[in-house]
Amino acid sequence: MVPLAGCIQLRAPDKPIEITLNVNIRQEVVVRLEKDVQDLIKKNPGIF
Repeated sequence: MVPLAGCIQLRAPDKPIEITLNVNIRQEVVVRLEKDVQDLIKKNPGIF
């Protein structure tokens, strides 16, 4: 066996860590629009 010497160095990165989050909120927007349209149709049934 051959003995091995090693060194481990830990350093903080020079640049900040960037985390990119892509959040999909389309469903919530569609539901709100649908409710608004239903309310509009109830208030103005002659529009359509």
